[in-house]
Amino acid sequence: MLGKVTARYSEIDEVIAFIHQNIYDPLPLSRLADHVSYSQYHFARIFKERMGLSPLYYVSALRLQKAKDLLLQTNLSVRDIGLEIGQQSLGTFTTRFTERVGVSPSQFRESTMQADNHLLSLSRLREWNPVQPAFNQYARIEGTIEAELPFDGVILIGLFAKPIPEGLPLYGTLVSSLGDFCISNVKPGIYYLMATSVAWGMKAMDFLLPHSTLRTRSKEPIIVKPYSNVPHLQVTLHVPRADDPPILISLPLLMNNYLKRVDRKLLTL
Repeated sequence: MLGKVTARYSEIDEVIAFIHQNIYDPLPLSRLADHVSYSQYHFARIFKERMGLSPLYYVSALRLQKAKDLLLQTNLSVRDIGLEIGQQSLGTFTTRFTERVGVSPSQFRESTMQADNHLLSLSRLREWNPVQPAFNQYARIEGTIEAELPFDGVILIGLFAKPIPEGLPLYGTLVSSLGDFCISNVKPGIYYLMATSVAWGMKAMDFLLPHSTLRTRSKEPIIVKPYSNVPHLQVTLHVPRADDPPILISLPLLMNNYLKRVDRKLLTL
């Protein structure tokens, strides 16, 4: 199904490239639709069918990714970075960044050393099963994760409300290798599975700005219904593709949250 959608709406690749090339310029829906000579309505419909996100939401996400780049690769002030991506208000920029990345712009800028420490701590873990509820009232999401390239490292898997990895996942886990995974006690709802990887030995910058990490996402929602099983998932990590949404959530934040869960388990033993 996904392959058919990709082939059918291949012109969206042109728009994605255009957005990347003009990300700091105004990009109203009319300009994006004109680029491929479509009506705004038709363009918005096929863009969302191909990408899972509306055109303007995708532009907003890509601009926040650019803000992450600028925070770590320049000395621009937080206010100036907000202006660069079109946010006139420092408060609005800080709020949106924090909601979708999981930490404030200032915290993100200062997180390099912590990121290295979190990956080192994960590499030394012997126990990869955080404390689980004694009784799982809700569903278990189980699956097998593979990779199209050889990989050795940690894999971060999350269930999100939208088909983009932003904000803290509603549910999630980390696994130390390819193979089986399980996310327990998932309440009924509609979710999108997102996963990415961090190879052992990566530097903090490589996963604070995860432009090249292997990743996967479900464009079709995972529907969890009361008292019913969710089919076993088979997912494959792949190299970044043109139509992958940016990974906005701070990966070190997810690592730290997982380490805290493991620590809590050890304290109860």
